[in-house]
Amino acid sequence: METFQLARAHVEQMRMDVCLRLPEEACGLLGGRQNRAEIVLPVTNSLHSSTRFFLDPEEMITAILQLESRGMDVVGIYHSHPAGPAVPSETDLRETTWREAVSLIWSPGREDWQLRAFRVDSGGWREVIMTVME
Repeated sequence: METFQLARAHVEQMRMDVCLRLPEEACGLLGGRQNRAEIVLPVTNSLHSSTRFFLDPEEMITAILQLESRGMDVVGIYHSHPAGPAVPSETDLRETTWREAVSLIWSPGREDWQLRAFRVDSGGWREVIMTVME
């Protein structure tokens, strides 16, 4: 099974972004190499919706240029499902355009937010194992 690596600090940065943007879906990019994140770049959800997201085009271009200047690729895209569940929705499946990136989805759990990772492709989605490094 495919794995995706990220640091605990990346998880915490995304969690803060998710909480700050409630009740809207939060979203952003993870830059790195291969299946390892090295940086988290929050991006405004230009739809300002609690059920859909669209990365603000200007912020997304700025983020991509920042990654390219560091020799990184977009390895992940995160967003939240404020009302759950932590699996790709039909909208996520239909609107995913960056299929080479891992899709990370945040949703509320019983006691705290939960994070899951998926690879979305034309056949649907499959879960990716996350390894969180200290």
